[in-house]
Amino acid sequence: MSDASMEILVRTGRDTPMGNLMRRYWVPVLLLSEIAEPDGPQVRVQILGEKLLAFRDSEGRPGLIDEFCSHRGVSLYFGRNEENGIRCAYHGVKFDRNGKCVDVPSAPQSCARMNIKSYPCIERGGLLWAYMGPPEKMPEPPELEWATLPPSHVFISKRVQECNYLQAMEGGIDTAHVSYVHRYEVDNDPMHKDTKALDYIKADGNVIFEIEKQPFGLTLFGRRNGEPDSYYWRVTQWLFPWFSLIPPFGEHSLAGHVWVPIDDHSCWSWAINFHPNKPLSAEEREELEAGKGIHCEYEPGSFRPKANKDNNYLMDRQAQKDKRAYSGILGFAMQDASLQESMGPIQNHDAEHLLPTDKAIVMARRMLQEAVAGLEQGIEPPALSVSAQHVRAAGVLLERSVDPTEWAKEYLTDSRTHPVYTI
Repeated sequence: MSDASMEILVRTGRDTPMGNLMRRYWVPVLLLSEIAEPDGPQVRVQILGEKLLAFRDSEGRPGLIDEFCSHRGVSLYFGRNEENGIRCAYHGVKFDRNGKCVDVPSAPQSCARMNIKSYPCIERGGLLWAYMGPPEKMPEPPELEWATLPPSHVFISKRVQECNYLQAMEGGIDTAHVSYVHRYEVDNDPMHKDTKALDYIKADGNVIFEIEKQPFGLTLFGRRNGEPDSYYWRVTQWLFPWFSLIPPFGEHSLAGHVWVPIDDHSCWSWAINFHPNKPLSAEEREELEAGKGIHCEYEPGSFRPKANKDNNYLMDRQAQKDKRAYSGILGFAMQDASLQESMGPIQNHDAEHLLPTDKAIVMARRMLQEAVAGLEQGIEPPALSVSAQHVRAAGVLLERSVDPTEWAKEYLTDSRTHPVYTI
């Protein structure tokens, strides 16, 4: 893919081709716990390069508005959230959750020309979602499986990742890296330990990939030897424009990610664990809240990881030498993030030399590029229908004669009607 094409994919601000594409989907903005109370503190949010404020008004309704007052450009973060609106602390100009100016104390007749930007919001799956695209093109609310379950069944965290969303998301698509960077922690990780699948993975490091283009994105099939008459298949899903679904291990929870640009040099990395048919156990929730699995510990009072580029991700060379951590960095989340951030805020794509194991990355880039070009020609983006979100990841033993793509079409395209397939 040309430098010009890659430049299009990594730029997501307002009125950029990729930014226009992403704004056609519902965007995860923040955890509902961040704006838990009516008239509680407003929260700064930056998404797709736009600086915004999220809050609940006096009636408990969420709002997402421009951070800055239309009078003199003061940040409304320093304003007062009261009586169904945010009042600027500088001159008292007040805005409701829809961005409508409802009071200009010094010039009431000026209200009509003082409105600020706002975006429609919905609450789903423990998150606040916003739609930032053309109002007449708003899709149905998201129906990813984890977003439709009771709170007891789901755990969600987010962290700041200090690189472009694309290289972070490509780490989720690049399942070949698991055999290296994570290899020494799977036996103890709460998402992997004590499962038969680990036996197959350890016995056969020569995973063979098949990738199928789908209306919703990509299905990635990773094949290893299973029993004498079977293969062990791990089936990962990538959904437009930024979701992934990770195959489960044994009775452990399913998982997924979302990568949402903060700006062109950083992104929100969301991590989700869930059980479709039962609550997470107290032990599971305790481990996830402690930052284990695909989650992490934070710097106090922030969503920045405790292990970050300023402290070399707390790299432990002795743990690397002792084969307790392949790169010397502990924890799945930061093992990935450290390598992806090491590429720079936006990696030099012109210098990369891709390998056969990068086929999924090449296909995803091409699909994103095709969607961007199509939108500019008036063609609707892919996966806007919620039916495209009903897929599921899986780990399964199949007889060697079985075509995994045909099996997946029957058993993974509607998660609501099939059991979880896991080994």
